[in-house]
Amino acid sequence: MNKQYLDKMLLLSIILFCFVNITFAQSEDEMNEDECTFNGILLYGKIQFVESFPDLTVQVVESFPDLKVKIVESFPDDCGKWQIVDSFPDIKVKIVESFADIKIKFVESFPGIP
Repeated sequence: MNKQYLDKMLLLSIILFCFVNITFAQSEDEMNEDECTFNGILLYGKIQFVESFPDLTVQVVESFPDLKVKIVESFPDDCGKWQIVDSFPDIKVKIVESFADIKIKFVESFPGIP
C-alpha cells in the first residue's frame, strides 16, 4: 500500500476515535451521591432560577425524583437544601418540562438523594 493511503486511513481512524470518545463523554451524565453533585455541580446552595444559560436544568416531578429539594431561608449547606437568591448564586437553574438534567421533588423534610 502506498504511504498516502496509509496516512489518510490513520487520520480517519484518529478522527473517528476522537468523535466516539467525545460522544460518549458527553452522554455520561453522572450523579455522585457521596458528594451530592451532578457532573461536578453541587446540588445544594444558593440557587437562582433563570430562563437562559443555566448550569442545571430540572424537571419538577411528584414521584421517582433524582433529588428531594427543601427550600430554606439560610444555611443551604446540606444535600438538597436550596436557598433562592436573586444575585450571586452558586447554581443557576432552569425549570423545564422535558429533557432535564435531573428530576426534583420539593419536600418539607428529608431533602437529599433518595
